[in-house]
Amino acid sequence: MSPTFWGRFAARAEASANAPVLFDESGASLTFGELQGRAERVAAGFYGRGLRPGSRVTWQLPTRIDTVVLMLALNRLAVVQNPIIPLYGKREVGFAVRQTGAELLIVPGQWRERDYGTMAQELVDEIGPALALMLTDGGLPEGDPSTLPAPPESSAMRWVFYTSGTTADPKGVCHTDDSVHASGNALVVLHELTADDIGTIAFPIAHVGGAQYLASMFEAGFPAVLLERFSPAESLDVMRRRMVTVFGGGSAFYKAVLDEQRKQPETPVLPTLRKLTGGGTPKPPQLFFDLRHELGVPILHGLGMTESPCITMGALADTDDQLAFTEGAPVPGTQVRVRLADGSFGGPDENGEIEFRGSLMTCGYVDPALNAVSFTEDGWLRTGDIGHLREDGHVVVTGRIKDIIIRKGENVSARELEELLLAHPQVGDVAVIGLADGERGERVCAVIEPAPGAAPLELPAIQAFLRGSGLAVVKLPEQVEILDALPRNALSKVVKAELRARFA
Repeated sequence: MSPTFWGRFAARAEASANAPVLFDESGASLTFGELQGRAERVAAGFYGRGLRPGSRVTWQLPTRIDTVVLMLALNRLAVVQNPIIPLYGKREVGFAVRQTGAELLIVPGQWRERDYGTMAQELVDEIGPALALMLTDGGLPEGDPSTLPAPPESSAMRWVFYTSGTTADPKGVCHTDDSVHASGNALVVLHELTADDIGTIAFPIAHVGGAQYLASMFEAGFPAVLLERFSPAESLDVMRRRMVTVFGGGSAFYKAVLDEQRKQPETPVLPTLRKLTGGGTPKPPQLFFDLRHELGVPILHGLGMTESPCITMGALADTDDQLAFTEGAPVPGTQVRVRLADGSFGGPDENGEIEFRGSLMTCGYVDPALNAVSFTEDGWLRTGDIGHLREDGHVVVTGRIKDIIIRKGENVSARELEELLLAHPQVGDVAVIGLADGERGERVCAVIEPAPGAAPLELPAIQAFLRGSGLAVVKLPEQVEILDALPRNALSKVVKAELRARFA
């Protein structure tokens, strides 16, 4: 089998030509064989327009069937593709286009409330004739597949995904077809996925997790429902009708399912669901136990980042203790170690920065200067996460290096406080941040999104609740802010930089 993304898909299409692979909210669907035929015709259409192996294409499109067709068509041509999540604006898209040297930018004209076409045209006008523009409103170009050259046979760098920047420029993370496939295969093995499963992509498919999820579908031969935008009631109705067995993406999605279940406790909101999966954001243990109790399904959660969508992952074979209180064990093909503050490596239960290496790891950054600060001298990648390895080999994340609040010289973990506060019935969601303070260095601020219908909590009540949990007084918040909704990015991660700027 060819090691390329296209080669593995083509092998699956040959073996499962008549099996379904994609569904969407409108009722449209494709089999593996139909998807292969469309992707080859679109590849021929782009080939006729001049794309060749090594050409660079940036695209910013919703999670829909045509986007999957495009991803496969570009890979069939050995094009280096740069997916951009729809949330990004002109600044981020322009940065990516210029840094990657893209020769073609593909966007919808109008999608939802935003005019992507005008934004893209402005970029083309600024950059000049080196950048062409294609709008997908009229569909993707098609041609005669017999005009195509032979498919590529080697797994080279063919993907560039950008991390979200806050105060600095985004980082372009490079992946090969091998690293994308390895991360997809890890999901298949640990989550015991088979052709009998029906998955869901409810997050932006332009995220690195989109290519990873597709790779797992091609490896195991199961279909998935594509959701352009996740709206709990409507989206769960679509998933019910398609009898979805696997759903997730992160804690915001888990919680949305739980909230919908609580509206109808006597009737399973997703009767066919077998497991919730995801990563990238903290998973409070209480959320795991609530879902296990009220839906009867586990959360298989892991530690991941754009540089490696899977570093650790919970497995179906794990105990509830391992699934609730850890981020799983290192996935096959990955090694994890913990570097202590003095540069030595920690043993079980010793906290330090988590580092990893393996077959799922990025091959580097578009900006080579970032390699020197992100990789250790012996080739391990620094995650920026603080945590430790347990005796059983599972990884516990206790916070981010930049999320450690230093109050009067004492380290306070924002994640520890967030997990405790999420157990309060009046708290829907919470973000704990450190704010500059002349007396303390930093003071602890809890920004709370009240639970539906709950009265806002005041500082004394929060402090009393945390004291009751046994929390040290030095870690108690000294400021509480209430928001109707915490600011989030397209992947449902809370944007703490926005909170720090707002409440500084």
